[in-house]
Amino acid sequence: MKSKKINITFLGTGTSQGIPMIANNHPVCLSKNKKDKRLRSSILISWKTYSYVIDCGPDFRQQMLRENVQSLNGVLFTHEHSDHTAGLDDLRPFCYQIGEMPIYLNKRTLESLEQRFQYIFSKENRYPGAPSVQSNLIEEDSFLLEDLKVTPINVMHGNLPVTGYRIENIAYLTDVKHISKEEKLKLKNLDVLIVNALRIEEHPTHFNLKEALDFVDEIQPKKAYFTHISHKLGFHEEVSKVLPENVFLAFDGLKIDV
Repeated sequence: MKSKKINITFLGTGTSQGIPMIANNHPVCLSKNKKDKRLRSSILISWKTYSYVIDCGPDFRQQMLRENVQSLNGVLFTHEHSDHTAGLDDLRPFCYQIGEMPIYLNKRTLESLEQRFQYIFSKENRYPGAPSVQSNLIEEDSFLLEDLKVTPINVMHGNLPVTGYRIENIAYLTDVKHISKEEKLKLKNLDVLIVNALRIEEHPTHFNLKEALDFVDEIQPKKAYFTHISHKLGFHEEVSKVLPENVFLAFDGLKIDV
């Protein structure tokens, strides 16, 4: 049976502060190369007439306008940090189209959003202009997004649990530092692996470049793309030259078909 064609757009590929970073004169922050300018990490997944995003951070509005996204069917959240969730209110224009926006997330992330965005989730005195969301808790089992099979992948971001996603033969893992053997088994026979590679030096809660490359070597996807990148990884063009032939440094606006 022929697999479905899935389009992926990298909406953002930067770390929590983006590149250029505020008040930072690092050479990468001063780069004129568009591929060195990175908004907060997120991807758009499109197939047939459907479109979903994984995470909607503080740059969500800008990303939707840049890519001229006209409709959205739902949001998958990885975890509660602001660089992955702060754009929640900007779902409003899409809610005008479809009503309640389906969001998929683990229990911890939902509880955090309910506190931080009380005016959205409150059953009483809800602000009438707030976006309407339909919360779907992620369990261990796979589920369907329309006609795509999605398998949650549990990873650790330091001491914080993060939900990665395998969508058919594509996996998106961000803010990974540790992943168990059991979860790695869910990543067999991937066409595309998208995973974080923060910088050259080690970091307590993210893969650095060596750890990301070792992970790719272990999982053996056909292709891998690195994201959630800080200025400390280096210039896009220079880093790209030292990567294996099936490993690529993603950049904002990059589009791939799987």
